[in-house]
Amino acid sequence: MTEPAPVPPPGCPAHGDAAPLYGPRFQTDPAQVFQELRERFGPVAPVEVGGGVPAWLVLGYRELQLVTGQPAVFGRDSSRWNAWPSIPADWPLTPMVAPLPSVLYTEGEEHRRRAGAISDALAEVDPYEVRKHCEELADRLVDGFTGRGESDLVAEYADRLPLLVLCRLFGFGEDRAPGMISAILDLLDGGPAALDGQQRMVDDMVRLVASKHEAPGADVTSRMLAHPAGLTDEELMRDLTVLMLAGHQPTANWISNALRLMLTDDRFASALSGGRRSVGQALNEVLWEDTPTQVFAGRWTTRDTQLGGRRIAAGDMVLLGLAAANQDPAVRQASGRAAEGNNAHLSFSHGEHRCPFPAQEIAEVISVTAIEVLLDRLPDIRLAVSEQALVWRPSAWMRSLVALPAAFTPGAAAG
Repeated sequence: MTEPAPVPPPGCPAHGDAAPLYGPRFQTDPAQVFQELRERFGPVAPVEVGGGVPAWLVLGYRELQLVTGQPAVFGRDSSRWNAWPSIPADWPLTPMVAPLPSVLYTEGEEHRRRAGAISDALAEVDPYEVRKHCEELADRLVDGFTGRGESDLVAEYADRLPLLVLCRLFGFGEDRAPGMISAILDLLDGGPAALDGQQRMVDDMVRLVASKHEAPGADVTSRMLAHPAGLTDEELMRDLTVLMLAGHQPTANWISNALRLMLTDDRFASALSGGRRSVGQALNEVLWEDTPTQVFAGRWTTRDTQLGGRRIAAGDMVLLGLAAANQDPAVRQASGRAAEGNNAHLSFSHGEHRCPFPAQEIAEVISVTAIEVLLDRLPDIRLAVSEQALVWRPSAWMRSLVALPAAFTPGAAAG
């Protein structure tokens, strides 16, 4: 039975021919939806997000670069959104676009001040130390399920490992990790629990900042507290929340999406029998084909403008179609697949709000190490269900599996 299309909030005018970024078809095959939108509308498409709320989705590679490279026209401050007066207080997607006082929504010199503190604190993280933490924690997680001969590699591995590593880097106690995972997933799914998930994250960060005032250490939080940018506790708490979200879930999805590819595509069979070159290939291909953050919200126009042949009104919401831009025929090879070693994808976004390079490096170290440890420990690992039985999470923003059931010969803990 087909559910009726949602009705936009009163006073929030929908596009006349908007396409929904929700529903079973978008959840199952967003790449096909993006392709059809490009064929129908060109590089910028009128869309609706949850609740029938209108937005513009940037599908074109060069158009996305233009949007992210012109902050004076396409700003990050979502308080200028012209639809706010019509958005219900309990709208589930509010956590993704609400103008919270974090680095995510700052602009100009204020953004540079706060982003500089983040980049400097992350730049002091030793990649070799990250790998050491990751190997230890990955072995511990595998120990927890290796004796069973089966595991859900999302819930028991990919969703847990990045957050455990980040908890150490930030100075968190590892006992906070399970609750943090639950809060992040609730927030990113955009469902009824999203607002509660956001509040649980904020509460954890408030406690973390207070603890580092009392006992600073060799961690990201303490370095940000001592940074010359002079972050207030409120600023630090908000920016740490952004860092945790941006550092954990995309990395978790990167790991699980790469594992899915390697377990279902014969081209990566060598990696499952001890090869290593294919691990990097799989991770790079995922950034092109199943990028962890497929849509990012977003930008809000500072004035009336034109983009991709569309008239965009001042205050309209513009969504960054990172996955769609990566599929743009203008930047793809004739085969339709990105060339090996080609890192020109937009999976880390673009412009002054793109993911900082130190953060990208940390995410890559965690992802590579996670897969290498798993293949070392479980050399005959295989998918426990058919590929068609895998289910993607119902999120417009993230590309991630609900579960990745795997089977292998039971083994002993590492000891």
